[in-house]
Amino acid sequence: MLITGAFVVGDVLRRAGLATEDGLPPLHAAPRLLTWQIVPAACLGAVAVAMLPAVARRLTWRVLLPVSWAASLAWTVVLALSDGLDALHRPLDAPTEYPAGLGAIRVDGPAEWLRTFSERLGGYTTHVRGHPPLPTLLLWALEETGLRGTGWSSAFIIVTGTSAVVAVAVTVRHVAGETLARRALPFLVLAPFALWIATAMDAFFLGVGAWATALTAIAARRRSLLAAAGAGLLLGTLPYLSYGLLPLFALPLAVVLLTRPGRRVLAVLVCCAAVAPLAFTIGGFWWPDGVAATHETYVISRGSAQRSYAYFAIANIAVLGLLVGPATAYALPEVFSRRRPLAWVVGAALVGLLALDVSGVTRGEVERIWVPYAAWVVLASAQHHPPARRWLAAQAGLTLAIQALVHSHW
Repeated sequence: MLITGAFVVGDVLRRAGLATEDGLPPLHAAPRLLTWQIVPAACLGAVAVAMLPAVARRLTWRVLLPVSWAASLAWTVVLALSDGLDALHRPLDAPTEYPAGLGAIRVDGPAEWLRTFSERLGGYTTHVRGHPPLPTLLLWALEETGLRGTGWSSAFIIVTGTSAVVAVAVTVRHVAGETLARRALPFLVLAPFALWIATAMDAFFLGVGAWATALTAIAARRRSLLAAAGAGLLLGTLPYLSYGLLPLFALPLAVVLLTRPGRRVLAVLVCCAAVAPLAFTIGGFWWPDGVAATHETYVISRGSAQRSYAYFAIANIAVLGLLVGPATAYALPEVFSRRRPLAWVVGAALVGLLALDVSGVTRGEVERIWVPYAAWVVLASAQHHPPARRWLAAQAGLTLAIQALVHSHW
């Protein structure tokens, strides 16, 4: 009812000229109809529904993780390719995207570009000025290694994004046990948020946040200072990847509360988390100035700032339902009624997501913005007793329906 209502009201707003540039609010997308193009993805989805429960139950843990990653990668890529052979890199070819803004770094050099980032923000492309400088710097560094073009950039994003399936499962294993981690893996692979991993930069944010949280769990359980250092370094980069990732810190915080790491582990984690902020500050980028400059360009733009706060505050939750699927929605009440460690992780993701929603800066386009949070909400599906193929089929079916009926810009 919430999803249907969001689209009905969104269409009314669109006809009244109140949904700005959105063709299919609350999604930043347009309606369409795929027919034979969706068949390869449908066949792969059927195979995955049939095989993943048995694979998750029988394979050893060390083998299961790379197999799950490969399955997630295949599902994501095949879904995207139903839009054509260039569908993987086409989203990054848009003039509003990060690659279109790399010219300024080539001209000024990375040091000068970073130092003047906030003051020159208004002259950059939409996604560059809507985010901190790290995503653009990463794509520039990738280009400098010789991996030029949006094809390599999209491969970098997709591989990192799909690896989150492994990271999330590793986290669950360390805080809630291997049984729940195995149950969750098929649902993580087939969750509808896979549609926005190929290709939106937010998929990369998902991967970084997921591995930061996984390394936090590993460091706490194994008292590993090396894992704590890795977790800290990744956590420190999150605010410099996207301003919208700040609430994602609720997840490693939940893991810390559940696992209670030692003082040395915490000290190493906190010290390493300060590395990225210190480096960017020394480089001339002061994070609060970046927030202020981004907010200024956001307010004066004729884009998402003009959208209805009241509508999108509710419709954004409907979009979350599309990303996590019916199996997750059905399992959420049971997760919270049992008050197990899994409830802490899922609850942390929801708290971060709701905080971002209430802030009002996420007025639409959340089908990509929610991706770093949605993977953790999907963990609620681990409550379904295996093989749970009907629920897996519902997840895959919704994913295929969205791909067939919605043409997303990402």
